[in-house]
Amino acid sequence: MYEYIRGNIADISPANIIVETGGIGYFINISLNSYSQLSGKKETKLFLHQIVREDAHTLYGFSNAAERELFRNLISVNGVGASTAIMMLSSLNPDELRIAVTTENVAVLKAVKGIGAKTAQRIIIDLKDKLGKLPESGQILLSPDNTIRNESLSALVMLGFVKRDAEKTVTKILQEQPEATVESVIKQALKRL
Repeated sequence: MYEYIRGNIADISPANIIVETGGIGYFINISLNSYSQLSGKKETKLFLHQIVREDAHTLYGFSNAAERELFRNLISVNGVGASTAIMMLSSLNPDELRIAVTTENVAVLKAVKGIGAKTAQRIIIDLKDKLGKLPESGQILLSPDNTIRNESLSALVMLGFVKRDAEKTVTKILQEQPEATVESVIKQALKRL
């Protein structure tokens, strides 16, 4: 199991990053929260979680150990896979997610794509005690460059949304809020789609 990777950011999008170290580029899935913290940087240190299946070896990267621990707690819940956990960490920042679970706020969890009432209740039952003990992450938000629309669409498509629906939603959000960041556009789109 890999603990972390340190290297140069060769490419980054709201859903993944390529970190080059030792002459090798590693494709790593990230959450929107991690993207916000890494956007604009040249180098990074990502905390990793590797999932090995018959057909794939997949890396998930997190800007801090607290977010990785939250991801690991989420995937330990029956019915929550890695994609769903990343979707949750992209829709809500770690502190919002922790508060939703510890205060038993089913409505906030159900607002995430792919989370129904039963799964939300299962997450709360399984993680309420564990999440009360995790350290808070302390969010730092960075402004992305001028490709907000394209990056938002790319992230939504990678998260499994139909491109046509995502385009309509992102366009509407940007018309309503021209100064929105990639993170805020994606978060709003996740709630509307």
